[in-house]
Amino acid sequence: MAYIANVLENLLKQTAFSNLYWGNYVMIAVALVFLYLAIARDFEPLLLVPIAFGMLLVNIYPDIIMSIEDSPNGTAGLLYYFYLLDEWAVLPSLIFMGVGAMTDFGPLIANPISFLMGAAAQFGIFVAYFGAIALGFNGKAAAAISIIGGADGPTSIFLASKLGQTDLLGPIAVAAYSYMSLVPIIQPPIMKAFTTSKEKRIKMGQLRPVSKLEKIMFPIIVTIVVCFILPTTAPLVGMLMLGNLFRECGVVRQLTDTASNALMYIVVILLGTSVGAKTSAEAFLNLATIKIVVLGLSAFAFGTFAGVMLGKLLCVITRGKINPLIGSAGVSAVPMAARVSQKVAAEYDPTNFLLMHAMGPNVAGVIGTAVVAGTFMAVYGIF
Repeated sequence: MAYIANVLENLLKQTAFSNLYWGNYVMIAVALVFLYLAIARDFEPLLLVPIAFGMLLVNIYPDIIMSIEDSPNGTAGLLYYFYLLDEWAVLPSLIFMGVGAMTDFGPLIANPISFLMGAAAQFGIFVAYFGAIALGFNGKAAAAISIIGGADGPTSIFLASKLGQTDLLGPIAVAAYSYMSLVPIIQPPIMKAFTTSKEKRIKMGQLRPVSKLEKIMFPIIVTIVVCFILPTTAPLVGMLMLGNLFRECGVVRQLTDTASNALMYIVVILLGTSVGAKTSAEAFLNLATIKIVVLGLSAFAFGTFAGVMLGKLLCVITRGKINPLIGSAGVSAVPMAARVSQKVAAEYDPTNFLLMHAMGPNVAGVIGTAVVAGTFMAVYGIF
């Protein structure tokens, strides 16, 4: 009987119930809420499902993210090996290649002024940067947190890893992806508040046709210009433009299909689960996380505001040829932000189609956020 009791006692100690504390149960509940939002409400399910499941796993079995150094037998947890690809900036760069392979830069080429709105929407990043410093974060941590304002999850992960802010990676990534999924909720009130009814009804003219040569030359020229000025942007901008060159050159359809489909989804699985695994209760339930969430929201809101304000200015300069609503699409959430511009415009005039016009600032925002990340890396001497 003593032997049986001892076996049962050992089995009980091996269960998760005896090794977890209240914080783990809170995070398990958060993971379940995220799964509900992703599955039942369709909030960015491709990203939120793997992130939430990684969060669930690490709070039931923390050793799944254990590093080699901390392991008693020299073998790391499964998701630690996934996470190493985040830390080495492999997965965010591959995500950018997939995004490039799926993105049509035609609207941006046809209307280069969209670059300005994409740049204006990065204003929120710098607001959050100085706000984070004011709240006590060091410069590198502030830079990693502020990039959330671009609503670009891969860039947030990339910069946090490059700047050595791995302790903040979980909250930063969750905040970035959460705000990406909440674009349809966060942006419309700001867009409506700072534009007049007349401005919302402005119909923009047909975009000019973009030639095949222009589409092929665009990724090559952008790579040369941006990477010469800021070489630190090469992993992100380079992979983004490589994916787009696959798409536009027309001679490597197999590579285009792989980059935009199979490879993209494999990378999303690895990235999502590893990011979710960095949200253990110990790492997530603290004051720093609350600060990050608030700073990320303020950055995103200010970025949207700045894009709309520049849109209003350009509307005046062009004598009513630009609808200010497309300025809000300058954040990097492709194509959600552009769809929101279209949706808000359609509420005031169902015959107003702004989607393709909004895609210009939207894809410009992807490039802009990567450039800002490269700028922060250059400032802090990271190569």
